[in-house]
Amino acid sequence: MATETVAKPRTSARVHVQKFGTFLSGMIMPNIGAFIAWGLITALFIEKGWLPVPQLGGFGETDGKPNIGLVGPMITYLLPLLIGYTGGKMVYDVRGGVVGAIGTMGVIVGAGIPMFIGAMIMGPLGGWTMKKIDSLWDGKIRPGFEMLVNNFSAGIWGALLAMLGFYAVAPVVSGFSAGAGNVVQFLVNNGLLPLTSIFIEPAKILFLNNAINHGVLTPLGVQQSLEQGKSILFLLEANPGPGLGILLAYMFFGKGAAKASAPGAAIIHFLGGIHEIYFPYVLMRPLLVLAAIAGGMTGIATLAVTGAGLVAPAAPGSIFAVLAQTSRDSYLGVILAVLLATAASFLVASIIMKTTKHSDEGDLDAATSRMEEMKGKKSSVSSTLTGAGAGVGTAVLAGPIRNIVFACDAGMGSSAMGASVLRNKIKAAGFPDVKVTNSAIANLSDTYDVVVTHQDLTERAKPVTSSAAHFSVDNFMNSPRYDEIVDLVRESNTEGGTSDAGHAAEPGIGTSGGAAAAGGAAAGAAAGTAAAPEGGTGEILARESVVLTGSATTRDAAIDEAGRLLLARGAVDEGYIAAMHEREESVSTYMGSFLAIPHGTNAAKDHIRKSAVSVIRYPQGIDWNGKEVKFVVGVAGVNNEHLHILSSIAKVFTNKEQVARLEAATTEDEVLELFGKVNA
Repeated sequence: MATETVAKPRTSARVHVQKFGTFLSGMIMPNIGAFIAWGLITALFIEKGWLPVPQLGGFGETDGKPNIGLVGPMITYLLPLLIGYTGGKMVYDVRGGVVGAIGTMGVIVGAGIPMFIGAMIMGPLGGWTMKKIDSLWDGKIRPGFEMLVNNFSAGIWGALLAMLGFYAVAPVVSGFSAGAGNVVQFLVNNGLLPLTSIFIEPAKILFLNNAINHGVLTPLGVQQSLEQGKSILFLLEANPGPGLGILLAYMFFGKGAAKASAPGAAIIHFLGGIHEIYFPYVLMRPLLVLAAIAGGMTGIATLAVTGAGLVAPAAPGSIFAVLAQTSRDSYLGVILAVLLATAASFLVASIIMKTTKHSDEGDLDAATSRMEEMKGKKSSVSSTLTGAGAGVGTAVLAGPIRNIVFACDAGMGSSAMGASVLRNKIKAAGFPDVKVTNSAIANLSDTYDVVVTHQDLTERAKPVTSSAAHFSVDNFMNSPRYDEIVDLVRESNTEGGTSDAGHAAEPGIGTSGGAAAAGGAAAGAAAGTAAAPEGGTGEILARESVVLTGSATTRDAAIDEAGRLLLARGAVDEGYIAAMHEREESVSTYMGSFLAIPHGTNAAKDHIRKSAVSVIRYPQGIDWNGKEVKFVVGVAGVNNEHLHILSSIAKVFTNKEQVARLEAATTEDEVLELFGKVNA
């Protein structure tokens, strides 16, 4: 029976820009320590530094020979090679990193100047091309010759890439760098550089701050710093003044939760350097972006007038990091830039808050809904589990929650603060063994039980953590989602709660969210509630709904096959099968341990006539978004009648011995016995 094919939702242009920007900044961020080290060495030991040392600063002569020092070689070779290696490794692990670094060396030598942009090209290019080359003979190399082929292929291709970089890429990037430098100098000479805040400040609110700062401004700033000893570009985005002014305005003129949380947010922002923390305050009152722009323009204008700058990037954007990287002759200008930016931002924000009517700053959920209407993006903030975009009160877990990750764009801003807040809440609830960490979205893997992200970033976290329960937050300080996560931990990690805590989580399910975590929660989404009754009102799993050898060879065909079994039982209509595809496109129902549990969206409840479950085995396995699946369990539930059998299924898949029995089953009755047939 043919079913409707649901088109995959289009990803917004902003998300594509975020992904590209994150990839660029991802090559810089892991190496910020090296940039800081170079900046400190430069500030201390060059001829105009605080502690001039000819041998370290690279000036003068020793025994008649010019001093090379550390500053020049680090900026010319070390930093670009680190970027090239990191970019290649992001694409193709260590092997890609090595080839990317080799290619980067060709650009460095060919250009004769620090090649950060060249490294950001050659690194990923080296990793990607090496990956493609390896795929040509994957599985075709005779045993014993793998090392010979791998080493020589990497060496030969790396050498070719180095020549490509030397002869082709270096001249192009050199021309681009010179052109970009001329544009910056033109803006400075004509007093136009402050106008960049019109773009930079709104872009920061949309989580493009790291992409702008470390993906664009840092490479250009380092080149300028090498030539002039400092660069204004390092403070175009990193100045903490604009955000501080907005938070101060909330402290004086805000209301409710916004006013109460602003002092703590100001400390974290200004001293800790986590600029993302003030973004929700702007999003609550979008006009405040004018205050951020005013502060940014004022700070840049001050830097331009005083000729001040930093010698290296300030990361994170703490006032301490800013002062540590300030050029010796720029302290007055930099401090003035921060203070005047704060004052301008505070003044404009205060005027906006005093002259515009706004009485519900304490209601962050309502403010977020209005913000998403403005941005034209559906709100998911009211949902506890964001898989279907519906509100699900509690997930049903087959094992305890062991690890939670708070992910943000760069892994060192809002995620670090959010993880700290959540970690303290969970410890206070009496669960110190639950591990709460933070990570960049680019570094996530499908090994977490719970993933927490800002609602604007959840869309990017889902594909790589499809087995986890997802929580979206709109406020890093005091989101109500944190209390819901604590409640979920309490229920799943306490005997006698909703979950079966006696079953230890095994790799593949328990440690990545659990089959029942996603299955039960997803089923709850389909049913609209979360508590499972002891039994059903009819036969949930019947013999005719068990197939030992499925005919499908693709994910979509398997969903159709599972849905048709539910349709044949009279449990659903054809619209539900279409909703199963729609759900799969929004978030994968792959659970781990070769199991997938496709089901409809929350909006598909009207297409369910009665609760039913279908079970199909695929002995040869099928590809499910890059994961191998051998068991597909189709789910349709009314009033949670089906959750009891889903609990039984989860117990099977958290027990290796029972999974082996399921793989070896020769009759439908063996499957029914393992899963436990539920009757009225």
